[in-house]
Amino acid sequence: MSDADSPHDPGVPNDEIPDDEFEPVDVFPESELDLRSGADDCYKCSTCDTNCPVAEVDDEFPGPKFQGPEQWRLKRKDDADIDPSIMDCSNCMRCDDACPSDVPLSQMHNEARAEYVEEGMSKLSVEYWRNRILANYRKGAWLGSKFPRLTNTLANNGPLRKLGEKLFGLTAEREFPAFATQTFREWWAERGGAQVQSEDKRVAYFHGCYANYNTPEVAKAMVRTFEHFGYEIVVPEQGCSGTPMFANGMLDDARRDAETNISSFSELIDEGYDVICSCTSCSMALRQEYPELFTIEGTADVAAHTYEALEYLRIHEDLRGALGDAEIDGDGEDLAYHAPCHARNQGLDRQAVELFRDLDGVGVEDVGDSCSGISGTYGWKAEKYEKSMAIGEEMFEEMEEAEGQTGMTECPTCAMQMEHGSGYEIRHPLEVLEAALVEG
Repeated sequence: MSDADSPHDPGVPNDEIPDDEFEPVDVFPESELDLRSGADDCYKCSTCDTNCPVAEVDDEFPGPKFQGPEQWRLKRKDDADIDPSIMDCSNCMRCDDACPSDVPLSQMHNEARAEYVEEGMSKLSVEYWRNRILANYRKGAWLGSKFPRLTNTLANNGPLRKLGEKLFGLTAEREFPAFATQTFREWWAERGGAQVQSEDKRVAYFHGCYANYNTPEVAKAMVRTFEHFGYEIVVPEQGCSGTPMFANGMLDDARRDAETNISSFSELIDEGYDVICSCTSCSMALRQEYPELFTIEGTADVAAHTYEALEYLRIHEDLRGALGDAEIDGDGEDLAYHAPCHARNQGLDRQAVELFRDLDGVGVEDVGDSCSGISGTYGWKAEKYEKSMAIGEEMFEEMEEAEGQTGMTECPTCAMQMEHGSGYEIRHPLEVLEAALVEG
């Protein structure tokens, strides 16, 4: 700084200069969940951009670095509007895993998306209401499950699917997932709840929406497998994990379900239970997104006590040696395994491959580290369908080259995409584990 720029008379001693002359400009005022430290940690290496599956197939998408720290600075410093391209982010969260500086990119994206939906998206637009319906899948699934056969027939009627695309922007290219004739919770009540009692092996099951309404066989496999190892299971009141709401900028909706979930599960944690999820996106929400986005009492306890199902069995060494003498009935099976992005973000991407290595009659081949492309509700939007399929192309090719013609993954929407792009039957690792240990 030159003498001409000096803010005070150089002849005046420092200890006589009024304090108010040195008050810093509050460029970035603190908020309830302040992200300044995270934004400052970004040194613009662009590793997040090179790992973004959307940026890889869409040259116009500015990437996670812009959507995160750069847009955060613009908003706080210049009060700039959130760029509409935030809605092109799929919330795969691969940028979190890639960042060498641990910048909270997905948290920034979630908050920016919510701000854009609140301030920049017309509440009368078809896009807003389409996204709201997708984000609140649980409500529609509850209604659809009351009349599953009728719902399944209507949802997959060709002309009605085309009408849905024209009127609501839901792609007609995908078959709607079938609703089960009996939900998991109905089955749970019918069997009389837990069949095993234990003082020290107790888990509370967060089954999520899809395993309840669409694939109860996955939830049943979780129950039977954990009971096989002597765990007492409870299935408390619960809402959606919030994953589809985060992805569509509906944070107020997500908060309501989060309050229900945290209340239910934190009470059980106090009684000695751990929280188990069979869906990696659900465990990701409870572990990472709740603490990042909400300041609800009990959030930290729930996050600290939440586990993915296979992870929990491995941590507690229930599976040590368990598969050595087990086998799958029949002629064996080769499985093409895809690790969901949200599993990778929790460090769980290799566990299924390693787990089944010792199981006779089962061969597991990892089909690479690419994103499946569907990213929950993302690939169900008509304007995102082609993009989601382009992202998934690498996975489809790897599946085609794999020995097996059955797929395996922990994520229900990844399973949809795998089946849609390959035509293969898709299984959950818990179903394979149940077949080996309980049925075998």
